[in-house]
Amino acid sequence: MVNILEVVHDESLPKENWWGKNCVCQINDFWFLPKFLPSTIRVLNEFKPLPNDVILASFPKTGTTWLKSLVFSIVNRSSKESLVKHNPHDLVPTLEVQVFGTTHQSSSITTHDESHSTRLYSTHIPYQLLGNTFHSSNCRVIYITRNPKDTLVSMWHFTNKWKDADQDGPWHLEEAIEKFCSGVFPGGPYYDHVMGFRKASLEKPKNIFLITYEELMKDTKIHVKRLAEFLGCPFMNDEEVDEIVKNCSFDILSSYEVNKSGDFPSWFQVPYNSFFRQGVVGDHKNYLDAKTIERIDALTRDKFHGAGFMYGI
Repeated sequence: MVNILEVVHDESLPKENWWGKNCVCQINDFWFLPKFLPSTIRVLNEFKPLPNDVILASFPKTGTTWLKSLVFSIVNRSSKESLVKHNPHDLVPTLEVQVFGTTHQSSSITTHDESHSTRLYSTHIPYQLLGNTFHSSNCRVIYITRNPKDTLVSMWHFTNKWKDADQDGPWHLEEAIEKFCSGVFPGGPYYDHVMGFRKASLEKPKNIFLITYEELMKDTKIHVKRLAEFLGCPFMNDEEVDEIVKNCSFDILSSYEVNKSGDFPSWFQVPYNSFFRQGVVGDHKNYLDAKTIERIDALTRDKFHGAGFMYGI
């Protein structure tokens, strides 16, 4: 188990710049933003999931916001009012950001099994670090991944909306491409992150459910049904499914005032409206040239296809 005091005060921890002078720190081959390093270690050392917990895991910018709204609605039927009033990231808090990101343990984390209700959390921490924690309780994990090229472009747009962008200057696309391909990227390397959860989903299909952003976009209804069955709360009729798919659509969610807001949440340095940009498949074609696309596709063939995961091209 990683010791938080050793990590926080260890100046020998590998560091690399990923955006201008902004650095990421490496733990066990993965890169983390320094701001969230202490809280990440707290999750690893202190989080004790309950059997009924559901953890939504993902690499950054792969469809997390949409997945949060869908799963929240599946677990909490008749939850439209909550979606109207709250951003999905406030409805399903991130372990290393909102839950363990404060000095004292969040009140939403209980240390005793006082309820049989389902608690929903999310995380960007890789399976290679958090896997033992998951399996200690038999909780359920849903992992969403996305085409690497779209993930890169989405992260590039997202980062340039950070408060620091005004001070540090924009994150140029050329730099973003280099860092993504080298793996020196918040949460990265992307390919290792995805493959950790993919392998686990094959080994423990009753506890770990992997879905891609693209298949969820292609047939949202059928995959919402699959998610509900995985969570043990199947739908009684198609009308319920249709209602959730509609209420969680990009057009509907992005129309709510809370999601159009330019206000910054207390837990991160981007405005709420940054979580709703386009929500489409293939946006990378508008930004990446043919040479870059082939470069990333070559990585995908090596990292994914070479390991039997025929995805990402």
